[in-house]
Amino acid sequence: MTRRPKTPPKWLPLRTERLILREFRASDLSDIHAYAVSRRVTRFMDWGPNTLEETKTFLDRHLAEQNTWPRGGVNMAIEVAAEGRLIGSIRLGVVDAKTRTGDFGYSIHHDYWNRGFTTEAAAALLQVGFETLGLRRIFATCDVRNTGSWTVMEKLGMRREAMFRQDVRSRAGWRDSYLYAILAAEWRRQAGASGGRAGRL
Repeated sequence: MTRRPKTPPKWLPLRTERLILREFRASDLSDIHAYAVSRRVTRFMDWGPNTLEETKTFLDRHLAEQNTWPRGGVNMAIEVAAEGRLIGSIRLGVVDAKTRTGDFGYSIHHDYWNRGFTTEAAAALLQVGFETLGLRRIFATCDVRNTGSWTVMEKLGMRREAMFRQDVRSRAGWRDSYLYAILAAEWRRQAGASGGRAGRL
């Protein structure tokens, strides 16, 4: 089977005031494992804390994915530009091209919590989703106990649309989840963004 050429979208890497959202590198292993092994980071996730082998598997999977474009979603490393350090990861995906619906998710090292980095990275992805990809609706979910995560979504202007009972099985057992979403029209009103063409990541 012939591998499709690597032609990442023109908006990668994505730079914000303090961050670089970029593709993963083989040299990122130790920085990824630093947050993937943390019980504080993975407490409300359906994965982790990782063994080193599990983190290697995660990185190898994403390094392989980076050789295939276009695709329905992209996972990016979050790097603090001033430090040159990877502090987490963030994903943007096109869930349904017909309805122009996307979703996103993120994880970040606990040493960098409460400093606005997650909000900054997610806001940049919403802008790409609505302005560049022409998405109509973007949503995200999280454990109802994960106050930090849904607070980020509310800072982004997203609305809590639902609570799902025991919809995700984590290592700690079944969890309830909140679903937050924002429409392109709402994003344009609050951020002055303009619409774009729909596409795949």
